[in-house]
Amino acid sequence: MEIILLERIDRLGQMGDVVKVKNGYARNYLFPQHKALRKTADNMKLFESKRKEYEAINAKLKAEAEELAKKMAGLSVTIIRQAAETGQLYGSVTGRDICDAIAEAGFKVQRRQVKINEAFKVMGMFDVAIVLHPDVEQTVRVVIARSEAEAKKVKEKKTKAVKAEKAETSKPEEQKTETAEETKA
Repeated sequence: MEIILLERIDRLGQMGDVVKVKNGYARNYLFPQHKALRKTADNMKLFESKRKEYEAINAKLKAEAEELAKKMAGLSVTIIRQAAETGQLYGSVTGRDICDAIAEAGFKVQRRQVKINEAFKVMGMFDVAIVLHPDVEQTVRVVIARSEAEAKKVKEKKTKAVKAEKAETSKPEEQKTETAEETKA
């Protein structure tokens, strides 16, 4: 089925593009979400007559998403779960759990905006992408731990590791080789 996109969609096209998609994808997702129109002569004329309106709406939504992304910069959320001594969770942390934790932090995002490939099944610190608009993405740090105290320890440990890595990469090459020679002697 050929459709006209009303907004930018990843791996599909830009606003105004005419693309071919499977019938079910168009009927079940794109049309109900008002992201596309069926390609007909009437719809082509309609789209061209309302193109400026669609672009204005898209620009407004993008500006709102960019503002929210600025507010969310550096956001870190903690999710407390029961886990075995090995760090394996008794269950998993899904996009819905992350969405709820972000909502508790005071930001409104939808579950479909949280992009994870699969649920987290171990404790630790993870960076999760939040797609606020097709052109705006923000990263949120998610800490999964058994308690608040343990979450603080994980954050401190990760911060120290990042600082050590930055210090290591900021040394000039000459100092690195001298240090290696000094340790051998």
